[in-house]
Amino acid sequence: MSQVFADRRGRLRGRCAAAGSAAALVSRPANVRYLAGGSPPGSVLLIGAEDDVLLSPRAPGDDPTEGRVDEALRQVVLPSSGGDPAVAAADLAQRSGADGLAVEEHHLSVARYRALGSAAPHLRLADLGNAVEQERVVKDDDEITCLRIAAEITDQALGELLESILVGRTERHLALELERRLVDHGADGPAFPTSVATGPHSGRGGHRPTDRRVEEGDFLSVCLGADYRGYRCEIGRTFVIGTAPADWQVELYDLVFTAQRAAREALAPGTAYRDVDRAARQLLDAAGHGASLAPSLGHGVGLEIQEDPQLSPSAMGKLDACVPVTVEPGVHLPGRGGVRIDDTLVVRQEADGGPELLTITTKELLAL
Repeated sequence: MSQVFADRRGRLRGRCAAAGSAAALVSRPANVRYLAGGSPPGSVLLIGAEDDVLLSPRAPGDDPTEGRVDEALRQVVLPSSGGDPAVAAADLAQRSGADGLAVEEHHLSVARYRALGSAAPHLRLADLGNAVEQERVVKDDDEITCLRIAAEITDQALGELLESILVGRTERHLALELERRLVDHGADGPAFPTSVATGPHSGRGGHRPTDRRVEEGDFLSVCLGADYRGYRCEIGRTFVIGTAPADWQVELYDLVFTAQRAAREALAPGTAYRDVDRAARQLLDAAGHGASLAPSLGHGVGLEIQEDPQLSPSAMGKLDACVPVTVEPGVHLPGRGGVRIDDTLVVRQEADGGPELLTITTKELLAL
């Protein structure tokens, strides 16, 4: 893996050199981890003309959520009174002879940016922009393997929950149980706060679990994901509690399922982001639910649960192969509840079988 991280840093080094910066300072934690293999809290990565250095306020530990720092990368642990690693990195770049430093302005606070200029007044600061995030969009085989394992863990945790008795249990209790099951099956932790929504809460995006108890006849919406070696996936399913679902529940579920399938089938290299969104949105809009739809149909996943690309009506750009995304349409009817169906997929060429579905828990409307 050391060569993988070295190659990533090399591509960024070349990009900075072409833009006229001899060095780059990477401070966003997910970007540090992508380039260094690990990101101990507070760490920054200095990409130099020839040498790269990870500066940390403390020595890397064995916490799996921090990753494992590339052994070939030089590491500097600052003394307890060493101050801000970013400021120390700027000073190091200046002392190393660099005349320009590209920084992630979108991640730095104004105060921190000014501190860099004060510590290294002879450095010309430039904006690195989203250079690292853009590199992260297309995943390599190792990254997709981690996402595939994260999805397997998530499917296992959800499948076990569906085999248990649900009536009478609270949303909060079910969410905690799902997160425990994720860890039991090998996750480093949940990819994001698990959402369990019942009855009138169901179908809401990002619903925070409450003490409402599951009742017969409820819709039950669940959204969860595993974090495996830093890579995060997402799955969302909706079920009915009890015997036969009501007619309105079947009708709403079939509508959302049809919209989700249309968007999944639109995933192909060269397809515009907005066209994937449109494939689902036009169906839901035609059924009268356009005003209540989320701003985005889905998004990229990887070292963060929300990353580029965004599948939204205003998004610019086209899909590439080996890009993992979520497809997650939902409809919520105030006072009644609703449906969300969410999958993580990897964009593939048609010759390679089309989009690869990572989350495989059934999308049949089950009565639990």
